[in-house]
Amino acid sequence: MFSRMDDSQPMQDDSTRLTLREPTTLPIEADAISPDRFVGLDIEEIERLPLWHGRRKVPLVELFSIELGDPNDIHVEGDLEHVKRIGQDMSHGRIVVHGDAGMHLGAGMSGGEIIVQGNVDARAGAHMVEGLIWIHGDAGPMLGGAYAGEKLGMKGGVIIVDGNAGPRAAERMRRGIIVVQGNLGDFGGVRMIAGSLFVFGTMGARPGAGMKRGTLAAFGGLRRGLLPTFSYSCTCESPPFLRYYLRRLRAWGLPVPEDLMNRRYRRFTGDLTTIGKGEVLVPEWN
Repeated sequence: MFSRMDDSQPMQDDSTRLTLREPTTLPIEADAISPDRFVGLDIEEIERLPLWHGRRKVPLVELFSIELGDPNDIHVEGDLEHVKRIGQDMSHGRIVVHGDAGMHLGAGMSGGEIIVQGNVDARAGAHMVEGLIWIHGDAGPMLGGAYAGEKLGMKGGVIIVDGNAGPRAAERMRRGIIVVQGNLGDFGGVRMIAGSLFVFGTMGARPGAGMKRGTLAAFGGLRRGLLPTFSYSCTCESPPFLRYYLRRLRAWGLPVPEDLMNRRYRRFTGDLTTIGKGEVLVPEWN
């Protein structure tokens, strides 16, 4: 699952660069910005790729200036707050967003890496299958979650958020790992089926509501406690799988405290309204 990734290096001269020509408050549907769509095309063909700008269908070149280089290494710049679906369904390559990004970033991606040097809006990594999303800012609601009416959310891969994340992260998650270094909103891991959600800040209200399996690790504690449908199981030493993941995250450069490796954890199981095989781990600091 893990491979070393270093996004601290400067942009390479042979990267493909897209720059938004003008800020806009109208949404831009930019699912065409993906290595999968760029590979094999010349500059004229890339310029003609369709985007939706509000209700208008326009060629990519109308909204972005393009410097064509390696189509597998795409850098996107400008005021991108309202640019949605960057990297949607991508299967390989790398996208670096220099600034904030809009909704649905990396939704449905099955491989590759997306790095955001800013914040992202709602539903980043929704229905993600594999790959890596690293957000060097805050994430909006429903991170790695499921769209309305869908039974499964994130099915694999890794999402790392350096800042805070909004409510309903990992909703209906099936596999994979989400790491939030800051605080998490309410209903984290709601209706979770499996997978892992690690929060180094505090975890909001009603975590794990309706979860079947999976692990929620609240390293910074719980702001409002657990639902009564969770029961105390035991206090145990740090589980081997948890130590493994913490070491991998530290190898990636995350500031994982050493004492989390050997800390005793209170383990709670639930949600008893379902099959009740999920777990919430809270370190015992006293």
